[in-house]
Amino acid sequence: MTFAAIVVGGYLLGSCPWGYWLVRLFHGEDVRGRGSGATGGSNVWRAYGPKLGVAVIVLDVLKGFVPALVGVVYVSNLCGILAGAAAMAGHARPLFLGFSKGGKMVATAGGVLLAVAPWAALPVGAVWIVTFAIFRYPSVASIVSAVALPFAAVILGYDTSVVVFTVVAAVAIVWLHRGNLRRLRAGTENRVRLRGTAHQT
Repeated sequence: MTFAAIVVGGYLLGSCPWGYWLVRLFHGEDVRGRGSGATGGSNVWRAYGPKLGVAVIVLDVLKGFVPALVGVVYVSNLCGILAGAAAMAGHARPLFLGFSKGGKMVATAGGVLLAVAPWAALPVGAVWIVTFAIFRYPSVASIVSAVALPFAAVILGYDTSVVVFTVVAAVAIVWLHRGNLRRLRAGTENRVRLRGTAHQT
């Protein structure tokens, strides 16, 4: 019962669309009408600036980290992984938005990784930061770091459940970025501005 409750709780927490709610609260707009149409932190950052973007990113990380950590501490590592995966699913297809398009799971996956495989989270996080610093495309940084996930888990000797999780997470993240890949090929993908408000559509 506790196992199932934590996993369900992970989905419900993951379904909290912070990007949608905070943009509604502070701007009275629907973030899904901006940029990529996603509710995650990078799209909020592009459209409304770094302050709101960072707030959403932190909240999205926490909604992956908290249920995964609770599962690991109170039940098992597998429970933590499944609760984190459920949070990622909720982020991508949130209950509180009628299962419509949500975010692309990158920050939420990072939170899960911090709870279940923290030593893998550090190098993968570094990969994201370096790639973003070079290209200024969150989508490129997200895809590159997602591909690096399974390699980090294997190299650092994590067990099969963690490796399987990282493979599934990597595939899901790359799949959710397929629209970004099309825009990158077309040269229409928007870079993130580190200062100011973009308000790009």
